Amino acid sequence: MLLARLAQVSQEVAATSARSKKIALLAELFREAEPDDVPIVIPYLAGRLPQGRLGVGWKVLSRPVAPAAEPSLTVRAVDALLSELGKVSGAGSQAERVRLVGELMGAATEPEQRFLLGLLSGEVRQGALDAVATEGLAQATAAPPADVRRAVMLAGSLQTVAEALLSDGPEALDRFRLTVGRPVLPMLAHSATSVAEAVEKLGACAVEEKLDGIRVQVHRDGDTVRVYTRTLDDITDRLPELTAAAHELRGERFILDGEVISFDAAGRPRSFQETAGRVGSRVDVATAAEQVPVSPVFFDALSVDGHDLLDLPFTERHTELARLVPEPMRVRRTLVSGPDDVGAAESFLAETLERGHEGVVVKSLDAPYSAGRRGASWLKVKPVHTLDLVVLAAEWGHGRRTGKLSNLHLGARREDGSFAMLGKTFKGMTDAMLTWQTERLQELATGTDGYVVTVRPELVVEIAYDGLQRSTRYPAGVTLRFARVVRYREDKRPEEADTVETLLAAHPEVKP
Repeated sequence: MLLARLAQVSQEVAATSARSKKIALLAELFREAEPDDVPIVIPYLAGRLPQGRLGVGWKVLSRPVAPAAEPSLTVRAVDALLSELGKVSGAGSQAERVRLVGELMGAATEPEQRFLLGLLSGEVRQGALDAVATEGLAQATAAPPADVRRAVMLAGSLQTVAEALLSDGPEALDRFRLTVGRPVLPMLAHSATSVAEAVEKLGACAVEEKLDGIRVQVHRDGDTVRVYTRTLDDITDRLPELTAAAHELRGERFILDGEVISFDAAGRPRSFQETAGRVGSRVDVATAAEQVPVSPVFFDALSVDGHDLLDLPFTERHTELARLVPEPMRVRRTLVSGPDDVGAAESFLAETLERGHEGVVVKSLDAPYSAGRRGASWLKVKPVHTLDLVVLAAEWGHGRRTGKLSNLHLGARREDGSFAMLGKTFKGMTDAMLTWQTERLQELATGTDGYVVTVRPELVVEIAYDGLQRSTRYPAGVTLRFARVVRYREDKRPEEADTVETLLAAHPEVKP
């Protein structure tokens, strides 16, 4: 498949808000694709590179290269070149990256160059997510959508299912079954603004602690234990505590869903950064385990003793979980009969926050396990942190945001009246907001290097964020997690912005 065709569909998908139209566009693309194109086409549409990070920065990407007159690049040729680019290291690596990127861009037409710039810079965000691609794949192959969704869930990979379907047709779906030792995509939760809203929607439900840990899926088959992340990475060797815990359980063959989290000496959860750092540690695991021990906390059972539990109501799955897993290893929860009992749910949320956790997940008692999907039967509720910060600079966007100032540099006020940068965000912005802020920030501009526009620190913006973590990249020693724009506060002066001291006081668990 030519990259030009993929870039065209990406643009067309971006231009429509109609889900049915997106599905039809993707279905047409899949009909044209060869099975070997699929492992590249699907992640490209979602803005992902199969190779992961390539070490290519804006200094390399911003070098102008004359476009090709006619399309000739195939998606497989692009993938091969990017794989070569990802292997570049050592002396002379920057010059080699410049050469390879120049070679790629020189072979690309102007529309292909725009697509590649967005892909390499991480700004392909056209809404062609896996859920829509799954529906498009079903339409392209005349397979029942529910069967395709289930196969993707059980395979843990849309690409794997797509290759099989395009090669062998709908009968290929029978190959994909729940199997101990082969991870499945986890069920995810939608958000609710309050416990009352969640209980009103779900009725009788369980309210469980929402832990700020790392999602894990634990598989045991006799003496063999495997541990996977929510992205299906095998991390068994990094977490010997989980292997030991799985061997303590009563069953011999099971798949359990849960979180791994680290607690301090007082029994309170450590920061997410500490837990994530431990889970990510690959060197000297024994020392890491001694310094930051982790514990599993399970909340669901997907398979027990060879029985697939996915389609059972949550009540029945939890009964199997409780039979296998002792209470100290299960998530804390309370049962609520419905809206008339919302007070009990709100009390549980308050207790959970007091214990240092980030919120609750409210779960319908009769819902099946919708693996790989953000099901409406799980609703997460957590306090939203907001700050009034000052825009210090902004970066020119790429792809759909070409010509717009997009990525904001955010600062909090210091005691001396200066500002300390806390991080960046391009999230939460509507098209209208992008247009407005581009004009307004250029009015405040004090300089530019061609990519970053520095501005007078006068514009206040309200930012929502999920938490704080340590960072040596920023002057205050901390940065915001998952920051996104709520609104601009032109009614506020920069001296009314929140201070670094206020932010640190609100997050005593994070010490820069």
